[in-house]
Amino acid sequence: MTGPRLVIVTGAMAAGKSTVAEALARRLPKSVHLRGDLFRRMIVNGAAPMGPVLSDEAAAQLALRHRLACDAARRYHEAGFAVVYQDILIGASLADVAERLADLEPLVVVLTAAPGVLAARDRARAKTGYGEGFPPTVLADALERDTPRVGLWLETSAMSVDAVVDAILAAMARGHGAGGA
Repeated sequence: MTGPRLVIVTGAMAAGKSTVAEALARRLPKSVHLRGDLFRRMIVNGAAPMGPVLSDEAAAQLALRHRLACDAARRYHEAGFAVVYQDILIGASLADVAERLADLEPLVVVLTAAPGVLAARDRARAKTGYGEGFPPTVLADALERDTPRVGLWLETSAMSVDAVVDAILAAMARGHGAGGA
């Protein structure tokens, strides 16, 4: 495989991160789909609520989740796996994760979609994240306003999963990492 063996996939809730990351991992030899949210789900008691405004405890738990995912990504990578790490990494969180894994030369992929598309996708799935106090514009705006422009940014509102994966594979073949697309 040419290009990076580590791909970081991020975006707002319902941007298609899980679906795209799984489809990408399935098209790579010896691969792992690392779901960052699994580290949150491991907490049995004491999980802080996540939402548009994070308490100090929620921010600390989110940072822990990202560190654990980076550690796992590194270990899989060292074992020879292509790693597709997927999580909500917005603003400084994306910069921090990209910096932690910079020596592995990851390809950062940011999936964006129009807020109306995010809302429709969210309604169509079993787990919903948006609601009256947390509309899709909160994350979409934060992504646009606060997230560093690193890697490959794809507006996926009208793209199929296969088209998104093809675009990522093309960027990987060109050897682009965290700083370019």
